[in-house]
Amino acid sequence: MSPPLQVIAMDVQIFLLLSCLLQSYGQLFLTFSRPDTTFNHMTQDLQTGNLYVGAVNHIYQLGPELELIDEDSTGPRLDSPDCLPFRDLHDCPQAQMMDNTNKLLVVNEVGQELIVCGQIFQGVCEKRSLEAVTQILNQTEDPSDNQFVAANDPKVNTVGLAAATPDGQQLLFVGRGLTAKLSGGIPPITIRQLDRPPVFTNEGLGKLVVGDFSDYDNRFVGVFSNEGHVYFLFFRRVAKSQMEYRTFVARICVSDLHLYSYVEVPLECCAQGQSCDQGQRYPLAQAAYLMPGTEGERKAELFVVFAAGQGSTPAPEAETTLCTYKLKDVDEKMEQARRLCYTEEGKNEKGEEDAAIEYGVNSKCARLPNDSPIKNPCGGEHTPSPIVGQVSLVAQSLLPELPQLSAVVALAEEDYTVVFLGDSAGHLHKVHLDSENAHVYNTVTVRKDSAVQPDLLLDSHQRFLYVMTTSEVTRLPVAECSMLPNCSSCLQSRDPFCGWCVLQGRCTEKRQCERFEETNHWLWSNGKDSQCPTIETIDPANQSREEQTEVVLTVPHLPLIAEGEHFHCAFGDFLSLVTVHEMQIICTSPPPDQLPVNQVGKDYVTVRLALLFNNVVIASAGFAFYDCSAALTLSVSSPCQSCVSSPWRCHWCLLSYSCVHTQTCGEGETLIIHSQQDAEKEPSGPDSCPLLERVESSQLLPVGIKRELDLIGSNLHWFQERDFAYQCVLEVAGFTVVLRAEVDQLPNADNLFRIYCQEHEYHYSLPEQELPVTVYVKAGNTYRVDNKGDVHVTLYNCSVGHMDCSHCKAVDPKYSCVWCRGSEEGGSANCVFKELCMEKETAVCPTPTIHSIVPLTGPLEGEISLTISGSNLGVKADDVLVTVAGLPCSPVPILYSVSTRVVCVITASEQERSGPVEVSVGKRPPGISSENFTYQNPVLIGVSPKHGPMAGGTYLTISGTKLLTGSDITAFVGELPCVLVDKIQDEQIVCSTSPSNDTGELSVRVLYGQTVKVLEGILFQYVENPNIVSAQPTTSFYGGGRTITVNGANLDVVQEPVLKVILGLQMGVSDKRRRRKRALVASSASRVQCDVDPQERCHSNSSQLLVCPTPEIPRGCHPLDLLFVLDNVMVTFKNATGEPFKYYVNPSMKPLFKDDPSKPYSLKPGNVLDIEGEDLNLGITKEEVVAMIGNGICVVKTLTKNHLYCVPPLTPPQPLEEGAALPEFVVRMGNLKFTLGQVKYDTEGQSSFPPEAQIGLGVAAAMVVFIVLIIIFMYRRKSKQAMRDYKKVLVQLENLEISVGDQCRKEFTDLMTEMMDLTSDLEGTGIPFLDYRTYVERIFFPGHTGSPLCRNLDVPETRRSTVEQGLTQLSNLLNNKVFLIKLIHTLEKQQTFSQRDRCHAASLLTVVLHGKLEYLTDIMKRLLGDLAEQYVVKNPKLMLRRTETMVEKLLTNWMAICLYSFLREAAGEPLYMLFRAIKYQVDKGPVDTVTGKAKRTLNDSRLLREDIEYHAMMLTVLVKSGSGESQQQRVPVRVLDTDTITQVKEKILDQVYKGTPYSQRPSVHSLDLEWRSGVAGHLTLSDEDLTSVTQNQWKRINTLYHYKVPDGATVALIPRLHNNILDNGTSQSFLSGEQTPMLEDGEEGGIRLWHLVKATEEPEVSKQRRSSLKERERAKAIPEIYLTRLLSMKGTLQKFVDDAFQVILCVNRPVPIAVKYYFDFLDEMADKHGIEDQETTHIWKTNSLLLRFWVLILKNPQLIFDVQVSDNVDSILSVIAQTFIDSCTVAEHKVGRDSPVNKLLYAREIPRYKQLVEKYYMDIQQTIPASYQEMNSSLTELSVNHATDLNCLVALQELYNYINKYYDQIITALEEDPMGQKQQLAYRLQQIAAVVENKVTDL
Repeated sequence: MSPPLQVIAMDVQIFLLLSCLLQSYGQLFLTFSRPDTTFNHMTQDLQTGNLYVGAVNHIYQLGPELELIDEDSTGPRLDSPDCLPFRDLHDCPQAQMMDNTNKLLVVNEVGQELIVCGQIFQGVCEKRSLEAVTQILNQTEDPSDNQFVAANDPKVNTVGLAAATPDGQQLLFVGRGLTAKLSGGIPPITIRQLDRPPVFTNEGLGKLVVGDFSDYDNRFVGVFSNEGHVYFLFFRRVAKSQMEYRTFVARICVSDLHLYSYVEVPLECCAQGQSCDQGQRYPLAQAAYLMPGTEGERKAELFVVFAAGQGSTPAPEAETTLCTYKLKDVDEKMEQARRLCYTEEGKNEKGEEDAAIEYGVNSKCARLPNDSPIKNPCGGEHTPSPIVGQVSLVAQSLLPELPQLSAVVALAEEDYTVVFLGDSAGHLHKVHLDSENAHVYNTVTVRKDSAVQPDLLLDSHQRFLYVMTTSEVTRLPVAECSMLPNCSSCLQSRDPFCGWCVLQGRCTEKRQCERFEETNHWLWSNGKDSQCPTIETIDPANQSREEQTEVVLTVPHLPLIAEGEHFHCAFGDFLSLVTVHEMQIICTSPPPDQLPVNQVGKDYVTVRLALLFNNVVIASAGFAFYDCSAALTLSVSSPCQSCVSSPWRCHWCLLSYSCVHTQTCGEGETLIIHSQQDAEKEPSGPDSCPLLERVESSQLLPVGIKRELDLIGSNLHWFQERDFAYQCVLEVAGFTVVLRAEVDQLPNADNLFRIYCQEHEYHYSLPEQELPVTVYVKAGNTYRVDNKGDVHVTLYNCSVGHMDCSHCKAVDPKYSCVWCRGSEEGGSANCVFKELCMEKETAVCPTPTIHSIVPLTGPLEGEISLTISGSNLGVKADDVLVTVAGLPCSPVPILYSVSTRVVCVITASEQERSGPVEVSVGKRPPGISSENFTYQNPVLIGVSPKHGPMAGGTYLTISGTKLLTGSDITAFVGELPCVLVDKIQDEQIVCSTSPSNDTGELSVRVLYGQTVKVLEGILFQYVENPNIVSAQPTTSFYGGGRTITVNGANLDVVQEPVLKVILGLQMGVSDKRRRRKRALVASSASRVQCDVDPQERCHSNSSQLLVCPTPEIPRGCHPLDLLFVLDNVMVTFKNATGEPFKYYVNPSMKPLFKDDPSKPYSLKPGNVLDIEGEDLNLGITKEEVVAMIGNGICVVKTLTKNHLYCVPPLTPPQPLEEGAALPEFVVRMGNLKFTLGQVKYDTEGQSSFPPEAQIGLGVAAAMVVFIVLIIIFMYRRKSKQAMRDYKKVLVQLENLEISVGDQCRKEFTDLMTEMMDLTSDLEGTGIPFLDYRTYVERIFFPGHTGSPLCRNLDVPETRRSTVEQGLTQLSNLLNNKVFLIKLIHTLEKQQTFSQRDRCHAASLLTVVLHGKLEYLTDIMKRLLGDLAEQYVVKNPKLMLRRTETMVEKLLTNWMAICLYSFLREAAGEPLYMLFRAIKYQVDKGPVDTVTGKAKRTLNDSRLLREDIEYHAMMLTVLVKSGSGESQQQRVPVRVLDTDTITQVKEKILDQVYKGTPYSQRPSVHSLDLEWRSGVAGHLTLSDEDLTSVTQNQWKRINTLYHYKVPDGATVALIPRLHNNILDNGTSQSFLSGEQTPMLEDGEEGGIRLWHLVKATEEPEVSKQRRSSLKERERAKAIPEIYLTRLLSMKGTLQKFVDDAFQVILCVNRPVPIAVKYYFDFLDEMADKHGIEDQETTHIWKTNSLLLRFWVLILKNPQLIFDVQVSDNVDSILSVIAQTFIDSCTVAEHKVGRDSPVNKLLYAREIPRYKQLVEKYYMDIQQTIPASYQEMNSSLTELSVNHATDLNCLVALQELYNYINKYYDQIITALEEDPMGQKQQLAYRLQQIAAVVENKVTDL
C-alpha cells in the first residue's frame, strides 16, 4: 500500500475509534437505583410525567428525570398468609415479620389517586396521593373477604386496571392467579369499586365464576383497555381433562358490572415459516403491550412475547419470540364466538363446536334471536356466559428466536413500527417492523444479569423509555441519533428514527433536519439508496509541495443549495471557494509557504481535504503534498535510487546531485534520470543510477598489513566524460579512510566497471575480533555513487580474544592466524596474522596449565561432575585425557570450552584417597593441579526435629560427618525435596521441608550427584497441621506488647511461631489530631516503614497453647489484619477466631501532679491513686496493667476508659535508679511505658497514734470547724450574710469532701469492681427493660391497677360486634381534627371534669391515636398553640409548670413514646448503672427494716445516725441447677451480720437471679432460709420466732447475729411450708412504703418491733421541743454533724450521677429528632407571640422535657426497668432528681445556713450542671432544623413498630364513657361550630351513640 493510502486508512481507523468511544459514552443514561431493594412494578402519571415504583417493602415516587420526589415504607409487617388480617397477635400466633411484595400499582386518572396493593394482609389495597405517595388517602381497616384484592403469594401475578363507566363510576378490574394460601378461593377476575364505600370490595359486582379454580390455573400476564372494553391476557390449562397450557385473551365491557359480556379466545404463536401443527409452538405468554390505534388507518395492535412450554407445566423455557395481533382481528374472533354461542348453540356451519361455556359453569350456549348480539353488545342476564372461543387466532413469530424475552412495548412512527424487547439478561433489543420484515437494529445493555421487568413505559411524548430491572430504573432515549457521530455510523445503525442531515453534518431525527423534504438532504438510515456523501475521485491525486494548482473533486449525490450559499474546500487550515459543475468541484490548493512541514521520516505530508458548507464537513479525504528533495536526507547511501523509485514523479539530476519534481534540471544540464513511473523515457528507474555493486576482492582484511581493495560498479560511464577523480571511502570505528581509486571498464560488459582502491594498512582500537566497515565511492568532491544494497568489508585482528596457543589454533583457517613465538630478546608469544609472524610459527602448544578444580571432594561412588579451569587445555574435547587422584575422569563434550575449561565425571573409588588432577592433551606432558582432589564417604548420623506439620516449612538439621562432599548436594524427606537454607557444613545440613499431602513417617535422604545417602534408623514424621481454635483477647494498643493466648491443637510442632501485623495505608487526620491532644504520650521503639510488616515471636507452652505478644504498629501506619505464621501455615486472626482483631490508638495518661509535672506528688499512706487519662481500657484489662512506685507494686483495682485506680504500698518503696531521691510512678501497658512523676509519701503525721483515733479526731475537728463557722455566721450583718454564708458553706463542703475523699476513693474502687462485674453479666442477659406495652401503661396510667391496656372489651357477646363497629366509627371520627379539638375543649370546660379525668382521658386518646402519631402530633401542636395564647395574656413563664390540661398530659405521653428508643439505646444503661450502684452502696451498710433508715444514703431524713457495729459476711448459698442434690451450685453471697432474715433472702435472690427481671423472680415471702451445718444440721431461720428477744414491750427482729450464723456458713432457700405473721404483715408493709401508721398503732399498747434502733432512741429532736424558733434552729444543726456520711455516699456515686446527667443532656451524642423538632416548635411559638426573653423559652423547654419527663424517669426506674425500688433507693433518687431540677432552673443557686442538707450536698456541682443544661439548649438551637418529613417518617415508624402492642378498643370504650357523660354539652358544641355543622359532626356522633348503646337520638 502506498504511503498516502496508508495515512488515509489510519485516519479512517482513528475516526471509527473515536466514533466507538462517543457511542460508549452515550450509554450513560439517567438511572434510579436501590441495590438492596427488589422492584416489582412501575407505573406513570401521564399528566405530570411522575413515575411510581412499587418494591418489596417500599414505594418510590420519581420525577420524569428519575429524581426521587418521595418514598415510603410498606413493610415488613407482622403477618401470616394463613391468617386473616388481625389486630390481636393471639388471633394469629404463627405471625412473623413478613416482607411486603408490591402486587398491584395502578394510577386512577379519573380519581387522581394511586392504588397500591401488597401481598400482606391477604392482598389488601390502599389509595395514596399522586402528589405525595407518603399520604395515604384510604386504607382498608378490618377488611372483609370481599376486599382481598391481590395474591398473597409473591410468586403469583396480579394485574389490574382502573377505568370509569360511562356514568362516571370508578372501577378497578383485577386479574389474579391461583394461590394455595387462605385467599385462594377468590375468583381469577373481579371488578372492584373505587369511589364508593366500602372501597375495593367486589360485593355486588362482577366476578368470573369458576367451578374449580385449580382446574384452570389462570396465570395473568397483562390487562389493557380500548374503546370501552377491558382485555385480560393470561395462559391457563385448556380444561381439567387437558393439562396443556395455552394463552387466551379475554374481553369484557367497561359498563358491564356483572361480567355478562365475558368472552375469551385462544392465541397461538408459531415459528416463522412453519405451521402450528408441525413447527415450533410458543404457548405461554410472558409479556404484552397494546399499542393504541391512531385517527388514521393504523388500528390498535397487541404485541405479545411468547415462550416455549414444557408440556403440562406452566414453567416457560428459555426459547422466546414475538407475535403480534391486530386488535380488530381479536375482536372479530370474539364477536364470532359470541354470535355462535348466542344464536347457534356454539356450532359453526359444519356443526363443529367453535364456542362454548367454560370454567365449570352450569350453563351452555343458546339459540337466541339472530339480532341478540347486536341488541346485547355487552350481554345480559339472559345471555350465556362466560364464552370461550374454540378457534385460535394464529400468528407467525416476527423474529428469529431470542432467548428469555421478558418485556415488550411498541410505538408507531409514520409507516413503520418500532418494538422494544427486554430480556432476562438485562438487555433491551430494538426491533424495526415494516410491511416486509423485522430486524433487531440495536441492543443496549441496561443492567447486566438483571432481568428487565415487564413494566416497560413510554413517556407521554414517546421520546423516552423507562426500563425497570431488579433494583434499578433507567431512562433511555427512544432515538439515539445524537449518539452517532458520523454519517457511516448513522446509516449503519439502521435506526428507523435516524438519518444523516447532510448540510448540518449530524445524525438527526427526520423533522430535526431543516431541509428533510429536499433530495439528498436527509439520508434515512433504512433507505435503500442512502449513501454518505464521499469524494470519489481527486485529480490530481497528489501534488508537489513546491507548486499551487487546481484540484478537481468528484462528489456524487451532492445536495443542492440555495442561491447565495457556497461550498468551500479546506486543505487543512487553508480555505478556498469552489466552483461547482454538476458533480465536479474545483478547488485551489494552498501556496507552498502555507503547507505544514513533512511528516517525520517521510518525503510527504498528508492534509485533510474537506468539502465544507457553513463549517460543516460534507465529505473529506486525505491529500498528499510530496517533497522530492527529501530523498537526499532520507536515503544518504542511495539518494538517486530513492528519488526515481518513489511513488511520486521525482527525477534525478545527475550533475547537480538533486531530486526534482519537474522533468528538467538546471540550465544547461541534460543528464537526468527519470522517475520509474516514466518508464517509456530513457534513462529511467533506479537501475539507471550510477551504482557501487559489490566488493570483488576478499571481504576479509587483516589489520597491521597493507592490502588492496577492488570494487565493481555500474553506470559509471555518466562520469567518464567529465573526467572526475574517484575516491574509495571507508568508515572505520568513527574515522574516515579516503583512498585514491582508478576506474576501468570491464571487457564484455558495457555498464560494469572495476574500481581499484589504493593499497592501505588498516588498524582499529576496538576490542573486537571482527569489525564490519561500510565502503562507498565518490566521483569528484561531492558526488557519492549509490551503494546497491549493503557494500562492506570486514577488518579482523588475530590477537583479540586468542590469549593462548590452543585458542589461536582453534581459529577458522580462513583468517590465517598463527601462534607466533616470542623473539629471543624476551618477547612474549601471541596470536597474529600469518604474514606478520617474523619468528618461527609454533607447531605444538605448551603443557596444559590447571588454575582450579571444583569441587575438591567427592563421594566414593563417583558420578559427580568435576570442573577444571585453566589454559591450553586443548582445542577439542576428544584430545583431552583427565585423571583424578589416579582414577580416570570422563570429559563431557557439550560442557567443554576451548583451552579454558574441562568438565568430566569422576569414576568410583574403592577406598578413600586423595591426589592431584592431571590433564593431558595429545602427546604433550600432562598439566598437574596444585590442589588435591579427595574421595571421601559422607555419613548421616541424626536429624532434628523429628516431626513437623504437613504444611511444611520445618527447618531440619541433618547431622553427620563429611557432609560437605562435592557441590551437587540435595536433600529429601521421602520423595519430597527439602530446600537447603544455609551454607552446608561438614557436620550439618539445614533444609526446609516441603508440604505433604498426608501424615506419616518418611526417611531422610541426601543426594551427592547420583549417590544416595540414607539416614538409617531415624525417620521424620509429618503430623497434622497446627490448628487454632481460639485466641484472646481481640484488642491491643498500637504500642503492642499485649499477650494473646492462643488455644488449639498441634501447636508444639511449629518451630518458630510468629505473630505478624499486615500494614495498610496511613491513618487519617483525626488520629493525628488525637495524638497532638495528649498530655503524655507513651514511649515506643524506633519507627519503621509501613512496607515492612512488624512481627513478634510466639512461645509454645504445650501442644494446645501458644502465647504471643502483639507487635507494635509503626507511627503513621494502619493495621489491616493480624496473621499467625506457623511455619508454612498462615492463618488470619479473623479466620482463626471468627472476629477481626482491633488495634486502638495508644492511650494517654495525665501526670500525678497536673499543675507542675516536675514536682513530686504527695501521697498519704493508705490512699488510693486515681490516674486520669483517655482510652485506657480499650486495648487492655486491669489484670494486665503493671503499676510501679519505685520497686513497689501499686495494685490496680479498677480500670475504666478515663480512670485507673490502684492501691500503693503502705510503706514508701525504694527508687529503682541509684541516687534518685524519690521513686517514680510508672505504668506499663504491654510495650507502652508511662512515667507519671515522682511520689513522695506524706509520713509526717504518722506515729503510734492509732488510725481510729486519728480519724475520730479529724471528724471531731471538722465538726468543730463546722459549728464555729455557723456561730460566726449568726453574728454577721444581714446585708452580707447570704453571700458569705454561700461562700463559707462551699468552703466547708470542700473541706469536708477532702476529708472524706480517701474513703470515697476506696469505696468507689470497690463499687467500680462490682459494676464491671455487673457489666459483664449484662452482656449475657441484657438490661431488664420493660416491654413497650408495660412501659406505656406505667407512664400513661400511673397508679391504675386496671388500665385499658390489660383488659378486654366488657360488653355482652350478643352486642360485641355492634359495639366494636360503633367504636371503630368513633375511631374514624376522632381522626377528624375539627371534632377532636372541639371535644377536648368541651371536656375541659366541664367543672366536674377533674384533673385526674383530664390526665386519664388524654392517655386514652394517646392510645387510640397511637397508630397515627403524626396526626396526634398535629393535634398536640394545635392545643399547645391554644394554651400559649392563654398564658401569653397572663404570665407566659407559668405555662407547662404542671399537668392541669389534657394537652400537658398528651405532651408527657408524646415524649415518652418518642424517647423510648433513646431510653433503650442510649440513656438506659447509665440510668440502670446508677440504680444498681445506689442499691449496692445501700446494701453494703446496715438498713433498719422497721424505720427504713440506712447508714449509707444521700437523704438526711433517711440517715441512720446511730453508730451500729456490724460485720460483713460471706454466705455460701446452695442453688439447684438440675434434678437431685448432686446438681447443686454453690453461690457466694455477701451479707451483714445485722441483716434480718428477710434482708438476707432479698440479697440472696438478688445474687442468684441477678440476670433475671424482678417480675420473673420468686417472691421473698414464698421462700424460707435454711441454715445447713454438717450432714443433718438444718435450721430454718425467720424474722420472728420463739427465740426472738422481747424486753419492755419491744421485740427485736431476728438477725444473722442473733442466730450466731458464722462467716462462710452454708444456707439454702427452700419453699415456705408455713405462714409467718411478721413476714405476711409487717415485712410486706416495710417493702411497700410508709411504715409510720403501723408504728403508731403499736404505741397503743401492743408489742413494738425494732431492728437496729428503737424509734425513741434515734438522736432526733422530740416533738415537745419543736415549739420555739431557737430550738428549731438547733434542730437544723444536728443533722449536719452527719454530713460527712452523706458526702462519702455522694462522692462514691458521683461518676454514675455525672454519666446519667450527661446522657440525658446528650453530651457528645446526637439529640433525638423529637426533642429537636419540639424545641424548634417552642422557638417558633415564642417568635409568633413576640416573646424575646430567652428565660421564658428556657422555662418552657425545661417544663416540657427535663422536668416533665426526665425527672419522672430519674425518680422512678421502675417505669423503664423490671426492678424493685426500695424506700432507701427511692429517697436517694429523690435527692438526685432534686439536684437535676435545681440544675435546670434559671435562678442562681445559692445555699446558706437555712438550706436543706440535701441541697448542700450538690452545691458545688449544680453550677456545672447548669452549664450543661444551657449548652444542651444552645446546641439544639444551633443544629439543622428537623424537617416535617423527617419527623413524620420517624413517627410513622414508631406507629408501625408498636402497632400490635396497644388495645385500642377498650381505650375507645372508656373514652366514649367520658363522651357519654357529657354527651349533651358535646353535641351542643358541635352543632354550634360552623365547621362542625358543615361536616355533620354532631350527626355522626349521634350515629355512633345509637350503635354503641342503642341511644335514642333525633335521627
